[in-house]
Amino acid sequence: MNVSVFVQTFVAVFVLADALGNAPIVVVLTKGMEQVQRNQVVDRAALVATSVMLGFAFLGRPLLGYLHISMGALRVAGGLLLLLIALEMLQGGLDTPVIEADRDVAIAPLALPLLAGPGTLTTVMLLMAESPNAHLSVVLGIVGAMLVTWLIVRQASRIERWIGAEGAIIATKLLGFLLAALAVQIGSEGIKELFF
Repeated sequence: MNVSVFVQTFVAVFVLADALGNAPIVVVLTKGMEQVQRNQVVDRAALVATSVMLGFAFLGRPLLGYLHISMGALRVAGGLLLLLIALEMLQGGLDTPVIEADRDVAIAPLALPLLAGPGTLTTVMLLMAESPNAHLSVVLGIVGAMLVTWLIVRQASRIERWIGAEGAIIATKLLGFLLAALAVQIGSEGIKELFF
C-alpha cells in the first residue's frame, strides 16, 4: 500500500464530499423525517456515492482511451473544474438544491451531485490513472473518506446545532481553500505534460 496515494485520495474525496458544509443541506432535504428514516437516506446516499466513485475510478481510464483523451488534457480539465468548485465554495455561491416532492433525495441530490459530484469523479479517475501500482491505496482512500463522510453526515442535525450556520460557512471556506490548492497542483501537472 502506498501511504502517500492513500492520503492524497482520502483528502481529495473528503474535501470534495464537504460533509460539514453539506450538513445543513442534509437537514433541509430530510426535514420531517424520523431519525431512522433520515439514517436510511444517509446510508443509501453514502453507498450509492461510494459505488459510483469506485466505478469511475476503475472504468475511467478505458473510457479515456476509447475517446482518445490524454491524461494531460484530463488533468488540465479536472484542475479547472475543481478550481471552479473551490471558488464557488470560497465565494459562497453553491446553491441549496431544489427539493421535489416525489424524488428519492438519497440518490439525487444527496449522493449525486453533493457527495459524488463531477469534481470528485474526475479526481478519483485521475488518481487511479496516475497510480497504476497503487490501486488498493486509491480504493482504500475513497472508502475511508466516504466512511468518515458518512459518519459526519449521519450526525447532520447535531452538527448543524453545534457549529451553526456560520460554522458551516467557515468549514466550507477552509475546505474550498484546500480544494483550490489541489486543483492548481493537478492542473499544473497536466500543463507540464501537454506542453513540456
